[in-house]
Amino acid sequence: MPAEAVKWGERGVRINSISPGIIVTPLALDEFSGPLRNRKPSNSMKNSTKFFLFGWFLLSLFGMQASAQNNKPKTMTDKKILVAFFSHTGENYAVGHIEKGNTHIVAEMIAETTGGELFEIVPVKEYPTGYNACIDVAKREKENGARPAVKGDKAVEDYDVIFIGYPNWWGELPMPVYTFIEKHDWAGKSVVPFCTHEGSGLSGTERSLAASCKGATVEKGIAVRGATAQNAQDEARKAVQSWLKRIGF
Repeated sequence: MPAEAVKWGERGVRINSISPGIIVTPLALDEFSGPLRNRKPSNSMKNSTKFFLFGWFLLSLFGMQASAQNNKPKTMTDKKILVAFFSHTGENYAVGHIEKGNTHIVAEMIAETTGGELFEIVPVKEYPTGYNACIDVAKREKENGARPAVKGDKAVEDYDVIFIGYPNWWGELPMPVYTFIEKHDWAGKSVVPFCTHEGSGLSGTERSLAASCKGATVEKGIAVRGATAQNAQDEARKAVQSWLKRIGF
């Protein structure tokens, strides 16, 4: 029988040339060096695999640590906190005549939980005690962009976090709150809105605060129904405390 001529073809095919025919036998090849059958990993391959696995372990470990750091809830308990608010007494929608304003009640709950200092924004000229008369004045002030004078002041520059509370009047902050805001430099401060309402929620007041408190970070606020603040204070307190916990207090 004629001697067998062996050569390697493309794609790992062994070609046995025997006259007159050709027998083609496929074999597995690695990318560079011929058949893999019965080959044992070299020491260099073993070392490369160990280095790869060790590197993968380190990257996974650092990734988990970074993720845990990013997911750690932020805390504001070590900050100096001011709870500034405007509130209205007298006749209010859904609750009748009240001696302590709805927003005032919520402000006290926030100060009690956070240890913040309370400051009430009080206009020099009082609003009418009657509900309809009060909302009429508030509407005219909003339309005219009024800035009613307020009694006293508190330097927000001395605080890290400033809660700002107000009733939602015509989908807007009451104008005396703007008087207070525009006296101060808000750069680098955290501003936390809260309001009382009877169906309108915060409306667009978070955006209004962001535009007015230039340079501040406006956190997620809360809206509490006035009727809840007045007549279901345990429910209101629970909602306030849950919200405060979510934002880091």
